[in-house]
Amino acid sequence: MLEKFPDPFLAEISTQPAAIRRAAAGLHRQLPALRRVPAVRNGRNLVFTGMGGSYDACYAPVTALASAGVTALMVDSAELLYFRRATLAGRTLLVVVSQSGESAEVVRLVSELDSGAERPLVVSVTNGVGNPLARLANVALDSRAGQEQGPSTMTFGAALVVLAALADVLAGHSAEDAIRRIDHEAQRAADSTERVLGAVEERAGTLRSWLGDRSVLTLLARGAGRAASEMGALTLKEAARFPAESMQAAQFRHGPLELAGKEAAVVVIAIEPVTRELDTRLAGELVGSGAAVLLITCDGDQVEGAQTIALGEVDRGLAAAPAIVPIQLLAWRLAVDRGYRPGTYTRASKITTRE
Repeated sequence: MLEKFPDPFLAEISTQPAAIRRAAAGLHRQLPALRRVPAVRNGRNLVFTGMGGSYDACYAPVTALASAGVTALMVDSAELLYFRRATLAGRTLLVVVSQSGESAEVVRLVSELDSGAERPLVVSVTNGVGNPLARLANVALDSRAGQEQGPSTMTFGAALVVLAALADVLAGHSAEDAIRRIDHEAQRAADSTERVLGAVEERAGTLRSWLGDRSVLTLLARGAGRAASEMGALTLKEAARFPAESMQAAQFRHGPLELAGKEAAVVVIAIEPVTRELDTRLAGELVGSGAAVLLITCDGDQVEGAQTIALGEVDRGLAAAPAIVPIQLLAWRLAVDRGYRPGTYTRASKITTRE
């Protein structure tokens, strides 16, 4: 199947639905691990951490937990390692997300945690469990995304599935109920991702035309949608070497709104129901300023003058998986047009093993 694509990056973008389904199927085989989570939690404070796209994925479960009345912090691993490690006491459950389980800051952080009663307990989410992080964890969860060469695509969507199940368990649901619900919701997320991927190269070309020669590209989202906006901005920089900024949509009004105008392109990811009206209103204002606007929604709300992509009904904890696909396709097309080999690295690397 992969041979029909012009390069590995587009192939990995296009096989995300299979990765999402693989992650969901893998949950059933991880029932014993998920059953152990309540005992490991045992009233402990929750902290989610990671680096890069793995960190970005944490926006979804942290937001879902907050909606369930469960407080969970989100701090990147480098900040925890050097500035906030003292907050990680024995009453902490640290959820560490890393596609490889080998990222420098993540491995060092968990390796250097104090041993004994004051050591936080660790739940890891990695692609495979034959890695340093999984071996150091009290509970190791496997996203089962499969082999990936380029910037995070399959590993991002698969991690969202595992994190959604973990969030359900941390919110008080049984492991069995969490797996049953997320398995069902993951199938819908995979179906949505397949729809967005229809006529993949044609859609990528349409998105490239939408951007045109604009030099300012901003991605706006709220809540769980920030997983897609943050990961999307990272993908544009990593895959296409194109400067893009992700912002919380409300923060955009506090100064950066001055960027709006004919030189700006703005992606508005409006997948949170409670703020949908606010986000679509902002999209309309941006269109009025002359900006090119791409509106990504679940329900297909239209804003005159904006290009709209409808995802359909998708669980908010998983909606970032299909929502990021248009941004990935834009990154792929930009990389091709700018003369880069899509999905390859010149300065960075797939696994960051140096601080």
